[in-house]
Parts: sequence; structure tokens; C-alpha cells
Amino acid sequence: MPIAISIVEDNDKLRGTLAKVIGRAEGFRFVSDYASAEDALAGLPKARPDVVLMDINLPGMNGVECVRKLKALLPQTQVIMLTVYEDTENIFNALAAGAAGYMLKRTPTKELIAAIREVQHGGSPMTTHIARLVVQSFQKPVAPSPSPAGGDPPELSEREQQVLDLLVQGLIYKEIADKLNIGYETVHTYIRRIYEKLQVRTRTEAVAKFLQR
Repeated sequence: MPIAISIVEDNDKLRGTLAKVIGRAEGFRFVSDYASAEDALAGLPKARPDVVLMDINLPGMNGVECVRKLKALLPQTQVIMLTVYEDTENIFNALAAGAAGYMLKRTPTKELIAAIREVQHGGSPMTTHIARLVVQSFQKPVAPSPSPAGGDPPELSEREQQVLDLLVQGLIYKEIADKLNIGYETVHTYIRRIYEKLQVRTRTEAVAKFLQR
């Protein structure tokens, strides 16, 4: 089945260009587009796309808030932020809201198409620059804060940190296994431990939780 795509973008020219690119790409099906978050929230539950390309700077409600509301309505729909913003605050807010990927509008068409395929297969695509910013955020010294229970915050082992870094960069489990020269099931074990330590259930929640530390 072709991947159904919707676009939320207030720039008419860009929205039209993206629609044409997606409509011509093999294995894709363009289903709807919206110029505002409000229109998107009204129309997307009916269109039920597999993947949504979402701008941040929209008139009225911004794209990050739209993602938060959309994930409550369509939890299985994957969202890729497609924006000009490349600061860590916007990246973190988008991931925390439920976005599975973060790409810049200057991304070449070929890479954007690949990113859509990747997110549909469980990946979290990010441009190299964005991934580096996220990793650098991990590496900044952060003063430890007590957990709600009063104990120390959970610490990841060196290997768990390596796995999490690769998750952030958008690698899927098999790619992580190949990169670290470990077994596929071993990757699953590490990710389960990471989720347990950070008390999360998804990749996006893990990234958001670690950025908040």
C-alpha cells in the first residue's frame, strides 16, 4: 500500500510544490493539505494519513501544539516537522509533543522522501545538523536533580548512552546493531533498559525525557 501523506504548511507555493513532489514519488499518495493548524485538526481525522509533514510557524495555533493535539486524535499517524527552525528549544518541544522526525525545509527532495519512508518504518529521521544539536544537548553538563521519589536520577551506562544517541540520529534497530557490532536482540534489551530507567514507553518520550535532565 502506498504511504498516505498530508501537509500542514501556510506557504501556498511551498505547499503546492511538496504536494507535487509527493504525488510523483513512487509508493506515496498525497491525500490532503492545510494552511493552518486549525484546518488540519478538523480535516486530518477524516483523511487519516500515515505521515504528516508539519510546519512550526503557522498562523494561529503553532505546529508544535498542533502535533500535541493531533497525536491525541491519531496516535498511529507519524509526524515529521518540516521547518526553518534549527534551535534546540523548538526541536525539543516538537519531539516532546509527539513528532517522530525533524527536518529542515532546505532538505533536498531525495532526502525528504527517504525520511518519510524511514519514519513509516519506525525510524526518527533528522537532518545531520539537527541530530548533532540533539546529541550535543545530551553532552552538556547538567546539575543533577532529585527524582520525584527523592532518589538520584537514573544513570545510563556507556553502552545505553551509545544506543540512545543512535536512536536520536534516526537509526532503526538493525542499523544500531550493525553500527555497534551487537545482535539485534541485544539492541532490544538495551532499549528496554533505557525505557525502564527513563520511565518512558516510546523513542520520542525517551529523547524528551533525557533532554529534560
